[in-house]
Amino acid sequence: MGHQDVLNRLTEVFQELSDEDDVVLVDVTTADDVPGWDSVFHVKFIIAIEQAFKVRFAASEINAANNVGELAAMIEGKLTHA
Repeated sequence: MGHQDVLNRLTEVFQELSDEDDVVLVDVTTADDVPGWDSVFHVKFIIAIEQAFKVRFAASEINAANNVGELAAMIEGKLTHA
């Protein structure tokens, strides 16, 4: 799965969870860029990502991602080493 594929799937997961069909996630997107992306939504989003990609994140990994691009790269790394 390529980087753009991961971003597209992240956008789908985000849209399903938030009911915000007009939000498209890109590498530089942060929680501050999206209205309603608070700490509670973030936890729900991470759980949905884990289910969608069949991966698991350690708390330290979740806190290490500064934007969607870094999150996508972590997912790609987990998929490559699965």
